[in-house]
This record gives sequence, C-alpha cells and structure tokens, in this order.
Amino acid sequence: MKIKVNRAPVLTLWAAVVAERMGHSEAEALTLGKALAGLSAQSKGRRLGIYAPRPKTESVGAKETTAPSETVELMGRQIPVVRTRQGMRAADKGEAMEPASVRRYLESKFGDHLADVQQAMSDLAKSYPSAELPSHAFGLYEKFRPQVPQGERGWGAAGDLDLALLRKLRKGAAGK
Repeated sequence: MKIKVNRAPVLTLWAAVVAERMGHSEAEALTLGKALAGLSAQSKGRRLGIYAPRPKTESVGAKETTAPSETVELMGRQIPVVRTRQGMRAADKGEAMEPASVRRYLESKFGDHLADVQQAMSDLAKSYPSAELPSHAFGLYEKFRPQVPQGERGWGAAGDLDLALLRKLRKGAAGK
C-alpha cells in the first residue's frame, strides 16, 4: 500500500516510534518526534533560503520547567526538552509541546492510514535491537521517506510512502 503524504509527518511519526522504542513514553515520544521534524524542516529551509539564518542568541522563556537547557538525543539531533507536571516534553521556543496536538496533526496527515503506518514503522523499529536502532534510524528514514523533487520544488510536496518498503527494510527481512 502506498500513501500520498509529505515528509514532515512521516519523519514526525518515525521519530516518535524510534523514541518510544528507546524507552520514552508515548506522550514524550510524540513531542520528541514533532520537535525533530521541526528542527529538520528549519535546517532545510535555511539551506534553501526559505528561512533566514538563526540569530546567534535566542531567549528561552519556559513555563513549568526545571531544566530549560536539558536535551535528549534522537536520531542524531539534540532535542530541547522541559520537565512539566505531566512529564518530559520536547520544547518549542521554551514551551512544552502538547502530545495531543501532535496526535491530531498525525491523524490529519495520515487519516485512516495512521494505524497501518504506525504499525509498519513499529515493526521496523522492533526488528532492530534497541542498542542498534539509534545508529540506523535516520538512514532507514532516508530509505523509506517519500520521494519529492529536490530543492524548493520539493518543499512541502507530497510523495508516496510505501508500506511494503517499510516491511522489506526490517532487519532480517532481506529476500522475503
């Protein structure tokens, strides 16, 4: 099955699945996934000249935080996090992200296919020992992410996410 979708929600969901496999709660993982996708989009947008370069200093005014400078590594990126009464959450401009809003975002992008995509990604993540997954996670994403035109033409464009490819990428699935 192929699903037409752009890369941002695919990366968000994959990063959330990876974070959960690494031991984070579902709520933590959803916010970490969204933050990772956002950081990646900002980096790409700056490379393409869509966004201005980041200022050297940015103020961080975080609500309900105990450690605004704390980070979590996910797929090779350092994700800023804050501690809230509900637990750790990825931070966006010092504010804790809401897992429910990330879930709604994913539902809006994947529609009725969300459960199938999430299951295929989860099966892929579980096919790797948790100690190995972090070093393979981004490379796996690069293999299954939707193909879109390069440069500005591909910015926000949708491509096909192939669930059969996700299944083929499972460790030990070669030749199946």
